[in-house]
Amino acid sequence: MTDDRVRGFPAFGAAGHLARSWWGRAWVRAMEDTALDLRQLKKGRKYAAAGLVGPITVSPGRIAAVVEDADGGPYRTQLRLAELSEPDWTRLLDRVASRAGHLAALLDRDLPPDLVEAAGVDLLPGIGDLDPECDCPGWELPCRHAAALSFQASWLLDADPFLLLLMRGKGEREIREELESRTAPVPAVEPAADRVPGELPDLAGFRPSGAPSIPAAPGVPAEAFALLAANGAGRARALAEGRPWPGRRQDAVRLAAEFPSVAGRLGEGAGFARAVAAWRYGGPDGLEVLETPWTPPKAAVAAARAALADVAGEPVFERNHCTVGEVQLRLDRRGRWHPYRREGRTWWPAGVPENDPGLLVG
Repeated sequence: MTDDRVRGFPAFGAAGHLARSWWGRAWVRAMEDTALDLRQLKKGRKYAAAGLVGPITVSPGRIAAVVEDADGGPYRTQLRLAELSEPDWTRLLDRVASRAGHLAALLDRDLPPDLVEAAGVDLLPGIGDLDPECDCPGWELPCRHAAALSFQASWLLDADPFLLLLMRGKGEREIREELESRTAPVPAVEPAADRVPGELPDLAGFRPSGAPSIPAAPGVPAEAFALLAANGAGRARALAEGRPWPGRRQDAVRLAAEFPSVAGRLGEGAGFARAVAAWRYGGPDGLEVLETPWTPPKAAVAAARAALADVAGEPVFERNHCTVGEVQLRLDRRGRWHPYRREGRTWWPAGVPENDPGLLVG
């Protein structure tokens, strides 16, 4: 067991804000969707903002703290989250190791949405996955103390998604060691005599070993090598699978989303920043719904109306856009709704897509 499997963090103090990252908001949404009493959530948010949560300890399957309360306490509070099975870890780490962009983003404290989706592993908690415990006399799940801890946990996750991985069972050092061990030589290409002329070599067993280790050179940033490696690997795989390669702008958006440290060199301005945010949340589908309105089937609109029947406010549909108050949902061609929030006069991507639009309107 490595010594980073138990990590402690000092109390935040008074610092009220909402989760900023898409994975931090997903954490909060999992708690809110499970809550039996919304009043406890409001009190918990106030407790978190007031700095009533003490130092936080994060370990596999558990996050814990002591929470103060004017009505009693302090109370020992914790949230439990099931650890991933070894087969799930294998799938997840294989996916990270196979994509230089994913590896670079994770090491840059970013969590690409397509990594979570493509790996097929329930890394983020869903409804009922967060199990709150508290020694206060309240019966609510979560109580205000557990809710306060959960809100502050989302702030920690904003800064370091490795903490989510730690709660799922592995510390950062262990993950790095396992990723380093997943190096494999490039398989030998079969002799030309054994292949049909013009046939591509079989790349099924090929797995890149991550970002290359290349010494720094004057005037050449190290991350440029990782970006070029990721781009070359992506082009090779697309060619082998017979998929078209995106145009220059879409490719620039993809690279900026996967390599935040070089995003400023690939494009500037609010329009490009919105496109990068859309890609981070939803990949190519996210970028398409940002830039290309389309008319969905009437059945899809009717299903959305039914799912939003109980929300506050009247949904307004315009092609594949549905606006409910300060939230706008955009339907992609695979039937998923992408959430947007208003910032000034502009709608900005605000989270990962869901099949059920009712889950995105709070």
